[in-house]
Amino acid sequence: MSARLAAVAALGAAVAVAAGAFGAHGLASRLDARALELWRTADRYLAFASVGALAVAAYRRGGDSERPSHDGWLLLGGGALFAGTLFGLALGAPRWLGAVTPVGGVAMIAGLVLFARSSLLRPAR
Repeated sequence: MSARLAAVAALGAAVAVAAGAFGAHGLASRLDARALELWRTADRYLAFASVGALAVAAYRRGGDSERPSHDGWLLLGGGALFAGTLFGLALGAPRWLGAVTPVGGVAMIAGLVLFARSSLLRPAR
């Protein structure tokens, strides 16, 4: 389970790097300042979520890898939802999509809180 999470998280990080480069080089002259800021925010949070999910996967592999990684998947999925809606808004998607963005943010926070909780409850070796 943690190997799959690590693989998907690494792909998420790769997408964040590519999106950052695309925003800086491909979109800088095409988007206004507000849209570019949305793009950068999306890119940053996708990177945070991906690296966080990689940390969860590494932690699971080093210890109780049999436990489900719901926290890592919640963090990564929330990051993808948060970033995806902001990427869309930056590119001109309908404004109602912005109402979905906080759901991704809450999922990221929940994933981090669950990870903290499971880390504290992990039996000592």
